[in-house]
Amino acid sequence: MVARNANVDLNLLTALNALLEEESVTAAADRLGLSGPAMSRALGRIRRTVGDPVLVRAGRHMVPTPRALEIRAEVRRLVEAAQGVLAPAEPTDPAELVRVFTISANDLFVTAVGPQLVARVAREAPQVVLRFLGESHSDVPSLRDGATDLELGVVDSREPEIRTEELYAERGIAVVREGHPLTTAKVTARRYADAPHINFSRRGRLTGPIDAALAELGLRRKVIATVPTFAASLLMVRDSDAVGMANEVTAASTVRGLGLRTLPIPLDLPPMTMAMAWHPRQDADAGHIWLRGLVREVIKATAGAR
Repeated sequence: MVARNANVDLNLLTALNALLEEESVTAAADRLGLSGPAMSRALGRIRRTVGDPVLVRAGRHMVPTPRALEIRAEVRRLVEAAQGVLAPAEPTDPAELVRVFTISANDLFVTAVGPQLVARVAREAPQVVLRFLGESHSDVPSLRDGATDLELGVVDSREPEIRTEELYAERGIAVVREGHPLTTAKVTARRYADAPHINFSRRGRLTGPIDAALAELGLRRKVIATVPTFAASLLMVRDSDAVGMANEVTAASTVRGLGLRTLPIPLDLPPMTMAMAWHPRQDADAGHIWLRGLVREVIKATAGAR
């Protein structure tokens, strides 16, 4: 049995391919931008590695040996394959893309942006499937472990390598049913605090920035329930005198669709920055680049239509 050399310099394949196609050390050197002596040394290494002269002198020319003729096509194929692997990826044609993209987003974001995003994907990339996952109640590094391709919303990933791109800034608004007592007069901080409130929080939190802002005014609100999703909070608001909360940009159409009213929150609340995040392994992935561009376009259209 002949032992195979595990330490073969694969650069020799490129030199061998040039030599077999040019059948000339000088021409092969010019093709690869090498000096004549460098190409001669490469030919010597090839001969030792292959165990065959490969090219031999025939008058003023060089001709391939039978072994060289035998491997010439395979050498060309291997070099072309290597060049294909190392070349930059071609832009993906969405119409030919076959893929499932997993997107993590809370249901507020999904209900507001999801329909337009799904419609665009259906038109441009009919073989692409979007799989939306709800936000977990715990901070799981799903981008790092590859379980999620893209995260949308208020991004608070703690992994330092995660790429984050801000999309737009939101401000909170109050949501109430038609005919709610708060709609009969100007909403002051005290009237707002005195109303019953419903929170939505994936972690089940009972307090947040609203409570901190009220506390600065010496006020405190009564939270009667906290639910894990935005949709559930709206349904509870619709059938009660409770006050909910939504985001002005992404939630406006959903709130209107349920026949609910929006009111300004009479507090100095910090803006909420909406963003998308992904793992750097997908920075240069053509399909992922297309998806990120589509999200930007849909978000821009949604924010512009408010």
